[in-house]
Amino acid sequence: MFSITVRDHIMVAHSFRGEVFGPAQRLHGATFVVDATFRRTELDADNIVVDIGLATQELGAVLADLNYRNLDDEPAFAGINTSTEYLAKVVADRLADRVHAGALGEGARGLSAIAVTLHESHAAWAAYERDL
Repeated sequence: MFSITVRDHIMVAHSFRGEVFGPAQRLHGATFVVDATFRRTELDADNIVVDIGLATQELGAVLADLNYRNLDDEPAFAGINTSTEYLAKVVADRLADRVHAGALGEGARGLSAIAVTLHESHAAWAAYERDL
């Protein structure tokens, strides 16, 4: 399996519902380093996984919709605990939509999976991987 990973970051505000979240039930900020890994079993005709420039650009575009937002105020997240795990899935699904729409080029249609990791700190992170 071949892969490439591109990286960006976002800063959000949010709060959680439920005793399990303790003080995070209050509004708080989070800064995430975001890695998006694109996988395929065979390289494309140009011997690449995907155009790294387009992958970087599209990750940035997906994250721009989340960056500097209070997620509690976003209709797409109404009633949802926007945990790190959940946000990794959101980013992966939105990237997958862009792959299917052709935004990462025709060669990207040969991708087999996308994995997104949100790093909360140097010691904690969460990830989500999905097939394409």
